[in-house]
Amino acid sequence: MQKRTQLGLLLVAALAAASMWFYVTRILVPYQVEDAAAHQRPRGNLSDLYPRWLGARELLLHHRNPYGDDVAVEIQKGYYGRALDSTRPNDPRDRQGFAYPVYVVFLLAPLIAVPFALLQSAFYWFLALLTAASVWLWLRALRWQLPPSGVIVCVLFTLGSFAAVQGIKLQQLSLVVAALLSASVAAAVSGSLFLAGALLALGTIKPQLAWPLVVWLLLWVASDWRGRRKLVFGFALLMALLLIGAELLLPRWWRMFAVAIAQYREYTQSQSVLEVVLNQLLGPLDRGMIARVGAQIVAALAVLGCGRVLARSRASEAGSASFSGATALVLALTVLVVPMYAPYNQLLLLPAILQLLRNRTHFTSRSRALRLGSIVGFLAIAWQWVSSLSLSAIYLLGAPNWALQRWQVPLFATFAVPVLVFALMFLQVQYTDNSALQ
Repeated sequence: MQKRTQLGLLLVAALAAASMWFYVTRILVPYQVEDAAAHQRPRGNLSDLYPRWLGARELLLHHRNPYGDDVAVEIQKGYYGRALDSTRPNDPRDRQGFAYPVYVVFLLAPLIAVPFALLQSAFYWFLALLTAASVWLWLRALRWQLPPSGVIVCVLFTLGSFAAVQGIKLQQLSLVVAALLSASVAAAVSGSLFLAGALLALGTIKPQLAWPLVVWLLLWVASDWRGRRKLVFGFALLMALLLIGAELLLPRWWRMFAVAIAQYREYTQSQSVLEVVLNQLLGPLDRGMIARVGAQIVAALAVLGCGRVLARSRASEAGSASFSGATALVLALTVLVVPMYAPYNQLLLLPAILQLLRNRTHFTSRSRALRLGSIVGFLAIAWQWVSSLSLSAIYLLGAPNWALQRWQVPLFATFAVPVLVFALMFLQVQYTDNSALQ
C-alpha cells in the first residue's frame, strides 16, 4: 500500500507540473503575445537576466556606468526589442534599468563573453536545476528526511508551481537568491557557519529579499556569540570584499544605486502583497491611499509579531523546531511585506510550506478554526494546479479559444497564498513554542 501511495503521489505531482507548464506555454504566453500585438506593446527577449548581463558587460569591458540612461536604452532594445517611447501610451512603464547593487557583476563576470542567445538557453536549465537543488537544501535545513520518492514529489510540485515557472521563464535572479538563502541556512544547520555567512552575503544581490533573513541570523548569532560568531565573520568578510571591490570598480556606486531604486519604485508603482490584497478586497471603494496605509499597518503588526517570535527563538539550536520555524516565518514575512508582489518571489515560501506539511497532524488536531484555516490554505495552494489542469484538458479537448479567454483563472489565489501561509506559519510557531513550555 505504501508503494502504491508513493506511486500515486509521483503521478499526481508529475501531472500537476506538466499541466502548469502546458498552461503557461500554450495558454498564458499566447494570450500575452496576442494582447501585446493588439496594443502594439513591444516584446524582445524578456529575460530579466539580460539587463544585469548587459550592465555587467558594459561596465567590465567598456567602463560604462550601468546605471546610466544610455545603457538603459540599450537594455530596452534587447529586453523589449526597441527603446521605450514615452509618447506611446501602451508602452511598458518598467524601464528595465540596472536596479541591482553593482557587485552583482562579480557573479556575472564569467558570463559576459558568452553570446546572450546561448546564455539565455543555458540559464533556463540552470535555474530549473538550481530550484530543484533548493528543495533538497531546504529539506536538509529543516532536517526532514524523506524517501527519494518524497523528495522527487516535492521537487516536481515546486518546479511545477506558477512561481517557479514564471521565474524560470523570466530568468529571474530571485531564484538564484532563493537558492543561496536555502544553501546558507542548510550550511548553518550542518555547522558550516563561515560558509553560511558567505552565502548569505551573496544573497544580498537582491537586498530586499535577503536582509530580513540577515537580521534574524545576526540576532541568532548574538545570543551565542562564541559558538556562532563564524557566521558573522563569513558574512562580514565577503560583504567587505564585495563592497570594496564595487567601490573600486565604480566609485560612489551606492548613490547611483539608491537613485535607480527610487526610479524603479516610481515607474513600476511597486506594491507589497498586502497592498494588492487590500486593493482587491476594497473593490469599488477609494483604494489608493486606504490600501497603502492599511498595508503598512498590517505589515507593522506582522513585523512586531515576528519580532516576539524571534526574540524567543534566538537561543535555539540550528536545525531545531524553533529555529526552523523562525527561519520559515521570516521568509514568509519577507514575501508578505517586500514592496514587490511578483509571484516568483513566493519561492521563499517553500520552507514554510514544507514545515506546515511536516507538522500538519499536531497543528490541526486541537482547533476547528485551525483545521479550517489549514484546509483553506491547502486549497489556495492547490488551486493553481486544479485550474491549470482543467484549462489544459479543455484546450486539448478542442476548445483552445475558451481556455485562452480564461487565462487568468489559475492566478486567482496567487496573492492569497502568502497571507495564508504566513498566518498558518505564525500560528504553528506559537503552538510549537507553547508546547515546549508545557
